Amino acid sequence: MYEKVINASYDPIFIADKDGYGIKMNEAYTRVTGITEDQLIGRHLKDVVKDGIISESVSLKVLKEKKQVTIIQHVNGKELLVTGNPIFDDKGNVSHIVTNLRNISALKSLEAELSRTKELANKYLQEIKIYQKKEDMISHEGVIANSRQMLNVINLVQKITPFNSTVLLLGESGVGKEVIANLIQKWSTRSNKPFIKVNCAAIPKELIESELFGYEKGAFTGADSRGRPGLFEQAHTGTIFLDEIGEMPLQLQGKLLRVLQEFEVTRIGGRRTIKIDVRVISATNKDLESLVKRGEFREDLYYRLNIIPIKIPPLRKRQEDIPLLANYFLDQANQKYHLNKQLTDDALLAMKAYAWPGNVREMQNLIERLVITTEADDITASHLPFSNQTAFVPQPIQKKMKEVLQDIEREMILKAISEYKTTRKAAEVLGISQSALVKKMQRLGI
Repeated sequence: MYEKVINASYDPIFIADKDGYGIKMNEAYTRVTGITEDQLIGRHLKDVVKDGIISESVSLKVLKEKKQVTIIQHVNGKELLVTGNPIFDDKGNVSHIVTNLRNISALKSLEAELSRTKELANKYLQEIKIYQKKEDMISHEGVIANSRQMLNVINLVQKITPFNSTVLLLGESGVGKEVIANLIQKWSTRSNKPFIKVNCAAIPKELIESELFGYEKGAFTGADSRGRPGLFEQAHTGTIFLDEIGEMPLQLQGKLLRVLQEFEVTRIGGRRTIKIDVRVISATNKDLESLVKRGEFREDLYYRLNIIPIKIPPLRKRQEDIPLLANYFLDQANQKYHLNKQLTDDALLAMKAYAWPGNVREMQNLIERLVITTEADDITASHLPFSNQTAFVPQPIQKKMKEVLQDIEREMILKAISEYKTTRKAAEVLGISQSALVKKMQRLGI
């Protein structure tokens, strides 16, 4: 019964007799210290200390002082808090010494981990304060940016807004060209003037000329009997945004060029020219230079539009913005549907690894869908449609192999911590010791 009780103890127990020989130790003692029975049992503790198995014997101190003694003992590189308790016989002599151990190395690791956590918390609080101060810089009319690439775009927009030069916005579908156009208008001297948006791909080819330039009464069958001003006239003193300019029919490009050169329009069926004061912003996801070479876009119109080109990078090339955008769209969806969904760390990591072929628009639509369809409040990586089949887009090598391996380690550790909550369980799953995991987390800044 005594044997079962001793082995059932989670804490290490060691028993020595009155002569200083080891007579009993439980399984927990070996688990914590790494010392086996043949190293202690039946051996005098002076010899054990002499052989360097333990740094000092608390049992010998108890035999000498005949009272409870606590010391710090070093065993196999571990720092242990060791307490020896004497057992007295009927005559008041010490008959046995029972020793209990506590691994204070683990306690120190926890203390260090807590200290690092506090430091990180303070660091994040300071960063939050900085972001709050820079809120006007990283959030402009829906432009959420913290990456160097997008901040460069915003800085360029700031430089050009006081002037009325023609701007060409370039970038893949969904990168936010219209959002940048809104920003240019908002910061310009024409901010309180008309802002007309035209999607050249959405207007039927047979109607686009009348939509842009207007028509006089009776100009064609079905025309308004009073005639109608075109979109360029409606934008007078303000700005016109020609989205998807690459879809402009070739036969109309010459007339558009004349408008941009002379800043005057002639309505369909009309003879008089109408002077206009308009700033032109155009946008396309096509390679206009290639269209020019194929004869599908006028070269002179291209150069007229390309006075100030602004290239908006795809989302996959500005990964720093992905968590900001994801949480921004999440907040919007939560407010819209009166919910309180959250994105977990592993979900954000999966989003950063994804190529986002549809860019910001794809992310916005995905997050709204997840907010609606996910039953739990936490949206995890498993809820993402691409979590197991992240799209791959070949990219030039931008990181050294060491940095890539660190990114993989960081992702695995964050996922394990998120799922198993403690460093001990996470370390078991990752196949490393808890102390090794803590060191890696410290090195990776987790």
